[in-house]
Amino acid sequence: MTASLQPSVATREVGLAQLSLLDTAPPDLVLIAAEAGFDFIGARVRPVTPTERAYDLAPGSPMLAETLANVRSTGVRVLDTEFLLIDGTNGAGAPASPDAARGRADGQRDAWLPMLEAARALGAETLTVASADPDPVRFAETFALLAEDGREFGITPTLEPISYQRINSLASAAAAARAAGARVVVDTLHFRRFGGALEELAAMADLVPMLQLCDAPAARPADRGGLIHESRAARLAPGEGGLNLAEIVAALPSGTPVSVEAPSPADVVRFGELGWARHLKQAADRVREEAHTLIPSPAEPNGATR
Repeated sequence: MTASLQPSVATREVGLAQLSLLDTAPPDLVLIAAEAGFDFIGARVRPVTPTERAYDLAPGSPMLAETLANVRSTGVRVLDTEFLLIDGTNGAGAPASPDAARGRADGQRDAWLPMLEAARALGAETLTVASADPDPVRFAETFALLAEDGREFGITPTLEPISYQRINSLASAAAAARAAGARVVVDTLHFRRFGGALEELAAMADLVPMLQLCDAPAARPADRGGLIHESRAARLAPGEGGLNLAEIVAALPSGTPVSVEAPSPADVVRFGELGWARHLKQAADRVREEAHTLIPSPAEPNGATR
């Protein structure tokens, strides 16, 4: 059993991302997260790849009802939902219309409206997206429309800068989010892979509602294919790699939650679903404690520190 954390450390909530247990349906993910000691989960309301299991969390679905029942019984809430790749197509693989912004986004709007409905029904706060659109103007228009729709549902889109996608830096993600009235979710793996700076992260803390936490070897994969494989299936538990996670966590306010996103199918087989979740929670707590030691203590009136 993990030792109790100091109250000041425990103020930073820890969640379990769907990608850590991708084949675990959200109702079961809530139960596993609760047993492992997590505060919240992230739910996958739309599959990313054709081979992924799809979870029907639409309003009125049995899976939504079961998920919400487990949320009520455990106290583990759904904080974030995912995942939409904004790619500049009409939703069927063809380039979007060159018409006005609403026309250009119509195809993907058909994808994100059900996601926003599911997110609201789950009681979530955010919907994570990324950009693969080669046209920055079209992406800006599409993202602004998504943010506009999100406000009607009470859901804030969060743009994730990903090392192998079009928006792959803190600066570009922050600029796009501020322009659209959205926010940015930062992943520790991608932060290291695209060479993020701690000072830049701290300066945009007001835009970051959550940090995704995982580890990996310090060395960057040699090519895009390697980055994709690492991101989707070969991450390490927090503190078990070379990404120096504590300083990234410490760059954000102590109230910023962290969500452990560490997909590793081999480890799920080795530990079992609950065993892997427990391992991730214990690993995240150790990083959280280390990060707390890096945060400067408040100055006393005479200039001393606690």
